[in-house]
Amino acid sequence: MKSGITELSETRRRLDVEIPAADVDAAIDRLARRHRGRARVPGFRPGKVPMHVVRQRFKEDILRDAANDLVPAAVETALGEHGVSTVDTPDVREISIDEGEPLTFHALFEVMPAITALDYDALTLRRRPVVPDAGAEERALEQLRLRASRVVPVTDRPLETGDIAILDLTRRAAGDDGEAGGFREPQQRATIELGVEGNPPGLDDELVGLAAGDSKTFDLTYPEGSAPAELAGRRVTHEVTVREHHRRELPDLDDAFAKSVGSFESLEKLKARIADDLRREAEIETRRGVRRDLLRQLAGRLTAEVPDALVEREIARRLEQVAGAMAQQGMDPRTANVDWNALREEQRASSVEAVRASLVLDEVARREDVSVGDEDVEQELARHAERLGQTPAAVRARLDRDGGVARLAESLRREKAIDLLLSRATIVTA
Repeated sequence: MKSGITELSETRRRLDVEIPAADVDAAIDRLARRHRGRARVPGFRPGKVPMHVVRQRFKEDILRDAANDLVPAAVETALGEHGVSTVDTPDVREISIDEGEPLTFHALFEVMPAITALDYDALTLRRRPVVPDAGAEERALEQLRLRASRVVPVTDRPLETGDIAILDLTRRAAGDDGEAGGFREPQQRATIELGVEGNPPGLDDELVGLAAGDSKTFDLTYPEGSAPAELAGRRVTHEVTVREHHRRELPDLDDAFAKSVGSFESLEKLKARIADDLRREAEIETRRGVRRDLLRQLAGRLTAEVPDALVEREIARRLEQVAGAMAQQGMDPRTANVDWNALREEQRASSVEAVRASLVLDEVARREDVSVGDEDVEQELARHAERLGQTPAAVRARLDRDGGVARLAESLRREKAIDLLLSRATIVTA
């Protein structure tokens, strides 16, 4: 077998391969015999079709199978002979195969960039303290009150802002008479809380003043980006009938409330705990800021080209996170009004920066002999298991299926490299 590699750029390569005709013909003969055993040709008994008939009748199938047998092994052998490791599976192109002829093809692939000069010992990082704003404690208290609230029926007045309406609702957009693009969505006993963020503009104003048993029809225009996607940017007719009217009753902010939401002796103790939590979160965010500064500086110190495959992998990971967050909120990522192509491109620049930082961290870990042992992996698996409410063995089995344990070890090694760099850096408060 002949092979050669051409350098197209810092990270892109082209592999050209030629497999001798004798090897090709041997594969064709073997596969032709296999086809003969299962061929069904009128006039011949199964397994008794003449070989020349099999070769003529199933030539394209035999050649395709021969290429599928020969090419992957040839790629692996050629890369091994040249001592090359690829970032991703090579992209095989222009396969040429026929009886009596060598099989030729080329494959495009990427390699990791060579990182030579790299200065990471004289890093100066900025620590920008994060301070909770003046209303953070009050907002946290209100959130606790909201979770501890109870809903009570209202019978002596119409709906007001802040009330909860249970209503039968039908939304209709143009097209119900056969016109393309029609939309109709009836909902029985839909719950609408007046005044909350996320209600369509104008909906609260239309409902205020209605009482249980009242019906009303009105039109609203949904802004671009609204959900459901079928209504975004459209004028929609609403038909509503109020079935029930409730209000949210918030508990008083007193010692009894503090005891009801946790083991707090008094409201002051609860407020002190909230203040401590906010300070702790602010300190965590401050440390994250230092870490982000470190990663930005590392990314900026790598001038080499980065493999496209790694960038695409990072973009895909981020989009999976977005889709997962949407699913946790009860939204279907497949039908949500999200321009995934636009979101992908929005993530490209930051993904390139993230890949650059990761490559530098890997190089730092190599130079500094940073390693991750089985004990480190097992401890991290135990932490994952505790968060998920599963056993470490179950978490490991799930990760093993798609190479997740290796990726976990890689992530831990990078975190150790970050800790090492932070311990050496000069950190100034700004």
